[in-house]
Amino acid sequence: MDEESVFRRLVKLTQDGQLDFIKKEIQENEKLRQRVKIKHFGRSGDTLLHYAARHGHVRILTFLIEEMEMDVELYNCDYKRALHEAASMGQGECVSYLIAKGAKIDCLKKADWTPLMMACTRRNLEVIRELMAHGADPALKNKDGWNCFHIACREGDPDVIQHLLLASPDVWRTESKIHRTPLHTAAMHGCEDVVSILLDRCGYQPDCRDSCGVTPFMDAIRNGHITVAKMLLEKHQASPSAADCLGTQPLHQAALTAQQAALHFLVRDLGVDVNERATDMQLTALHYAAKEGHTDTIKTLLELGADLQASDRKGRTALHTASGGQHADTVCALLRLGIQDTEDTSGTMAKQLAKKQDVLMAFGSCHTPECGLTPVSQKHLLSCWIT
Repeated sequence: MDEESVFRRLVKLTQDGQLDFIKKEIQENEKLRQRVKIKHFGRSGDTLLHYAARHGHVRILTFLIEEMEMDVELYNCDYKRALHEAASMGQGECVSYLIAKGAKIDCLKKADWTPLMMACTRRNLEVIRELMAHGADPALKNKDGWNCFHIACREGDPDVIQHLLLASPDVWRTESKIHRTPLHTAAMHGCEDVVSILLDRCGYQPDCRDSCGVTPFMDAIRNGHITVAKMLLEKHQASPSAADCLGTQPLHQAALTAQQAALHFLVRDLGVDVNERATDMQLTALHYAAKEGHTDTIKTLLELGADLQASDRKGRTALHTASGGQHADTVCALLRLGIQDTEDTSGTMAKQLAKKQDVLMAFGSCHTPECGLTPVSQKHLLSCWIT
């Protein structure tokens, strides 16, 4: 068997936890023994230490470190050590062993991630406890400005959040390089229990903004997390009409991301004006939905009272934005709903923006609803419109 085949076999044996076979392969070949101690495998550059730690084989780790005398700080192409692997995979026994053998507790992999950060990417409370008990620093930040608390808020385990706050009460006082707080992150991912803890135990300012002017409420709405949005309104006095740096409000962001339930919540429950304008271009939510080709969202907006013929500062309607975006189905739906193709301020009709054949065809064939009846109102159009 050639050397590369032997190496592949050793990797497989390590992944499978076959210590006796590993010993037999290595101890019968001194040259192989010396090569294995420093060998990096594949594109990742992992060593046998990495494979053993990742798969939780502490007996193999013990053999490699104590009998093979492999360096516990060996790193791969991403500068990940065995401790990173064990921490990220929740291999608590391996974590404890590596720490006992002198592994650096806050060693950095590529992008400045520590083992504690890696542990926080999963619900690894016991591993997190072990790392922090041995001095892991929860305040360290990676290249994006995230600390372990930020990462834990994304994952949404309330027990981990409670432990981090107990062990380091100020760990929540952090922002990423683009000024996003852990509250932004938890709201964006819909982590209801975590958001509740953050609002009860941390001192975030209402409507704290990131570098784009986005608030946690906006993050919740544009991702469809209505329960989180309600919590932010009730416990944090969030504003449902706050605008980001571009001038878009939660209404427009919900239309952009096709969050129909969020649109109902904003307009019907909170009284937000469905025809509210955004940015210097004076865009409506209907424009945003049409630009993205969200045909069902357009139907929702019209049911909520949106002005079908609303035009922006340049005289462009939702038909212009749908046509410019080459969304044939959306163009067809708008025409069936009764929108008129008008000139914008430059004299351009929506049809002139169509480039694809199916969009051009829509302008010629989509002026009546599929039910075949002559509509007498927009309400009738909505009821017979088949998407």
